[in-house]
Amino acid sequence: MEISVVIPSFNESESIPELVAWIERVMHENRFGYEVIFIDDGSTDGTWETVTALHAKNPNVKGIRFRRNYGKSAALYSGFYAAQGDVVITMDADLQDSPDEIPELYRMIREEGYDLVSGWKKQRFDPMGKTLPSKFFNATARRVSGIELHDFNCGLKAYRKKVVKSIEVYGEMHRYIPFLAKQAGFRKIGEKVVRHHPRKYGRSKYGWERMIKGYLDLITVVFITRFGKSPMYLFGGGGTLMFLIGGIIAIYLIVQKLSIQSHGLAARPVTDQPLFFLALTMAIVGVQMFLAGFLGELIGRRTSDRNSYLVDDKIDVDNIKISE
Repeated sequence: MEISVVIPSFNESESIPELVAWIERVMHENRFGYEVIFIDDGSTDGTWETVTALHAKNPNVKGIRFRRNYGKSAALYSGFYAAQGDVVITMDADLQDSPDEIPELYRMIREEGYDLVSGWKKQRFDPMGKTLPSKFFNATARRVSGIELHDFNCGLKAYRKKVVKSIEVYGEMHRYIPFLAKQAGFRKIGEKVVRHHPRKYGRSKYGWERMIKGYLDLITVVFITRFGKSPMYLFGGGGTLMFLIGGIIAIYLIVQKLSIQSHGLAARPVTDQPLFFLALTMAIVGVQMFLAGFLGELIGRRTSDRNSYLVDDKIDVDNIKISE
């Protein structure tokens, strides 16, 4: 099978029949072997019944139904797990992403050798209250991740099969799939300008809270990818620095007192000075951070699994699983 189209859906029953017809036309025109996997993320409007009816007409249409709403990341993760195509395309179910982009995205993966191609909605039909925060968010994500993409949050993306089978998406991490892919060793990441259409049915399911969640998840993904395997580098390093600064301040206060007393002058007790309590606090916090890093290392080493490393190929070696 050449293409798997993974589509998270939440209360999009009106748009799904039109989207499926559009995808079918594109696939038949290009003679692609394909499957379309809808993930019903706890919809309450008949989305699952619509997908079921479409499957009866076209077996290439498949579905996964969640008992409740888990979010887009969970939907994508389930779709990635089920996908069988050599190239996996993701898009939203609201008809704002164009299936006409699929052939070129597929070509960029297969012929140009990209691991991941992200869409860029250069011209958007969203209100300013949505586009301005998005620009600020994307600028921050570019700086932190080092990946020069204009639109991290674009739902229209294409992946080599190995990529989606090698990453874990949870929380609100769907925004950072390019970053997760890069950390997993897939570094050929491209971008394509894609057409963006106005919403035809219903209303957007996202509000301002997604921006707050997005930044919190950005901190999480940076921490996990950079320090998840070696928390001592962060906590141990920061704790050692704080302990040393606190110790230096305490030594300074003691030396200052001794110097004043050596000249026969009355010196203020060290423990009466606010700076001493600051030094003491820094030393205590530093020790706690160091211990947190040490415990993190112990836990990490006990739970690590040598088979979790992603093996791309092998020669005459048994008992090593190759990531698909």
